[in-house]
Amino acid sequence: MAALSDPLGDMLTRIRNGQTAGKAVVRSPASKLRSRVLDVLQAEGYIRGWKQVDDDAGHASIEIELKYHEGLPVIQSIDRISRPGRRVYSAIKDLRQFRNGLGIQILSTPRGVMSDASARAANVGGEVLCRVF
Repeated sequence: MAALSDPLGDMLTRIRNGQTAGKAVVRSPASKLRSRVLDVLQAEGYIRGWKQVDDDAGHASIEIELKYHEGLPVIQSIDRISRPGRRVYSAIKDLRQFRNGLGIQILSTPRGVMSDASARAANVGGEVLCRVF
């Protein structure tokens, strides 16, 4: 297996592709950052849940349960914003609502990974990881 230059982007693509194909569950290699992003997605109601499992070789991976509403994917778009080649940071005063507050932005802050609403409440900015609608 090749080393990934953008592991989070890979997971977001697996979720996007899984929903396009109508899958109930997708798998992704495990990492702390991915787990924290999935915690936010679950708390905001974009996925049913996730759990960490080990495969036969002992590698940890994450099983992500995708969520559908009336046969359509709950996640209409999920886009990586800050990439390894171009990091995007935002102070809390510069952080605009995404899709008039209907979508969320997930940030990596000094207080952990959180949604833009939580970051506003905590008055803390950080790296904008992705946008979900």
